[in-house]
Amino acid sequence: MSPSTLAATESAVPNRELYVHRDTMFRAGLLKLLAIKDSDIRLLTLGQSGDAVDKGLHAGGAFSATLPLVSLFYGGFLRLDIADPTRIGQDMFTLSKGHAVAALASIYAELGYFEEKLLRHSRSHESLLNGHPGPVLPGVQIATGPMGQGIGVAQGFAIVGKGSPRFDSYCMVGDGELQEGSCWEVVMYAAQHKLDNFCVLVDRNNGQLDIHDRMLYPMPPLEEVFRSYGWNTHNVDATEFDGVVSALNSFRFGTRNGRPTAIICNSKKGFGAFSDFFNKHKVTVNDAILAQELAQQQQRRAARVEEFIAFLDELAGTSDGDTLRELLLSEAERMHLTVGKPSDKGFLDQVMGPVLTKRVPRRDKKIQYDPAALPKLDKSKSYSAAEIVTSAMKVFARDKRVTSIDSDLGTTSGLEAGVGSADQARALNVGVAEANMMLIAEAFAALGSNTWCSTFCPFFNWQVMRRVAVGQQERLEAIASKDGWLSEGHGLDITYLATAANFETRTNGATHMGNDDATTFDGVAHLKIVDVSCPQQMLSIMKWSMEGNRGLSYVRVMRTGSAVLYDADYQFEFGRGYILRQSENDQAILVSSGRGVHEALSAAKLCAEKGINVSVVDMPSIDDELLIKLYRTGLPILFAEQNNGYIWQNFLKVLYRHREDGDLKGLGQVSTINTLDARGEKQFIHSATYEELVEAFGLTPAAIADAVQKAIKA
Repeated sequence: MSPSTLAATESAVPNRELYVHRDTMFRAGLLKLLAIKDSDIRLLTLGQSGDAVDKGLHAGGAFSATLPLVSLFYGGFLRLDIADPTRIGQDMFTLSKGHAVAALASIYAELGYFEEKLLRHSRSHESLLNGHPGPVLPGVQIATGPMGQGIGVAQGFAIVGKGSPRFDSYCMVGDGELQEGSCWEVVMYAAQHKLDNFCVLVDRNNGQLDIHDRMLYPMPPLEEVFRSYGWNTHNVDATEFDGVVSALNSFRFGTRNGRPTAIICNSKKGFGAFSDFFNKHKVTVNDAILAQELAQQQQRRAARVEEFIAFLDELAGTSDGDTLRELLLSEAERMHLTVGKPSDKGFLDQVMGPVLTKRVPRRDKKIQYDPAALPKLDKSKSYSAAEIVTSAMKVFARDKRVTSIDSDLGTTSGLEAGVGSADQARALNVGVAEANMMLIAEAFAALGSNTWCSTFCPFFNWQVMRRVAVGQQERLEAIASKDGWLSEGHGLDITYLATAANFETRTNGATHMGNDDATTFDGVAHLKIVDVSCPQQMLSIMKWSMEGNRGLSYVRVMRTGSAVLYDADYQFEFGRGYILRQSENDQAILVSSGRGVHEALSAAKLCAEKGINVSVVDMPSIDDELLIKLYRTGLPILFAEQNNGYIWQNFLKVLYRHREDGDLKGLGQVSTINTLDARGEKQFIHSATYEELVEAFGLTPAAIADAVQKAIKA
């Protein structure tokens, strides 16, 4: 069977009986073939540096990672559908140590995920192959760098893989990357939840960026550390294939005992290069060094081929030599090597491709549910966001594509109780580990789920949020490109349910107050920020999300109950504001969001008692068109917000974008009440009761009404 045929279905696993019984001669021959592949991948990796836009290569980590990667991808352990890398049920691989992307890209080009020409002119703006991997590159599921995050997403894949269809999740991390705390959130969770389909290869090359030949501080024996957390561990010499292959064989074909597996691959930066020039973290390769290294690598490959031919000659004199010879040649073909007779010209030459990955099938992301089963709200009653989320999720989560992840605040979000009523396996709680929560959410979303994860507003991890958004952008680029490998429905659908927004945390402590999160996350591209003012609005936002393909949403909700402002037919649209109170004789406009809308409505009533008509606008998400329309009225506009002025700051951006519109000059008078200090500087706020906070910041109905009257007089 040809390599292309194998890869078009599932890459075959070598004869299991030979692996289980560890036939000595077959194993010896297999290791020699892997050594040849090692040379092929190193040559392709070096070739990338030759015409990279900066002649650069993350050589140290790419070279130390090559032998373990070759063992994994060519040793017969992975079941892959290269034609459709998004098909659920195949094994998953995540390169958490993204600096080794050159080695991975060499393997992917050879296996047929993309054309070899993509390896050329890498690291340029026009290239899909950058210094780190991302979904713009066919077959790559997430964007990674050495930030201790890829391991968490790979763990999320393993959680999915414990279901049906079952599959394994593999990941490679670096030892420098293990200095990131998020890695250990994963290590604890994976063992606790018996992810015995999860295998992590640690590239223990004993170096990092600033110092390439030792760690910045001594690390404990990693084998013992992983074992202490409940992992199966293997400590192997990754300068030889035997130990790595044995450890992978034990994971892939051994008895599963409820423990994830860590394989500590001991090596050094730049291993496998002839010149010590390549031992550093990153190098800029000049032509002379490159030519020297390529020549020596090619000589080593030729020697390895001769060694394998001599091995085949040895088999000729054994009782089962012909059988073993045929098996090994079959393995050589599977490893993208030409076969035939050893005397043939080109015997065991490298075979690139062919390209098998096509544009993957469209994903239907629309969640199926019975609208009649959703809660009906009584406008005479108050409801908390958690109540709405729980009751609605009991309906939505009947569709198995709905998943939730909490971080020890499930009672605040309402997610765990709602989703868990349909399927406990899809209602996860990671404990006090918010980064891990967000990484698991990304994994489920990458595999097609409508995923919700929740914690208090200030607890979401900016570093994780930004990297997830980078991956989302690359997915969107791959979908939009005429040559892209992804199709509609393969973006990430994640709702970050941010609880206790604005003044809702109340007396829990200053670190928990959510007055700055919206303005902070406003700088993250592709993130839709929503501030919820009403239980009916919350329900409508959930229905909006269940339509699918909504991307990344950061939804800020109130913690305690509130009155219902909207009727049952209300429909949320992102990027739209809503006028809740308006008359022909309005003298001012109040704009707010969240619970501030309730205070604004009360303030408008107080003004009406004095004969002053005031419009009230709920701005759950930024509506550029409405903001300009309000400004053009010429009426005083007051932005009353229980945060650092999220809507107001976006209003200024809208004005700037429309600055050349002639009718904007001299119109409108704008004032603000928010949590910025007297000089307009950002600040954190002390915790207190809600009543104390609105009083302290002038956001009571009476204070707002007074500010409106002053604005009108001005």
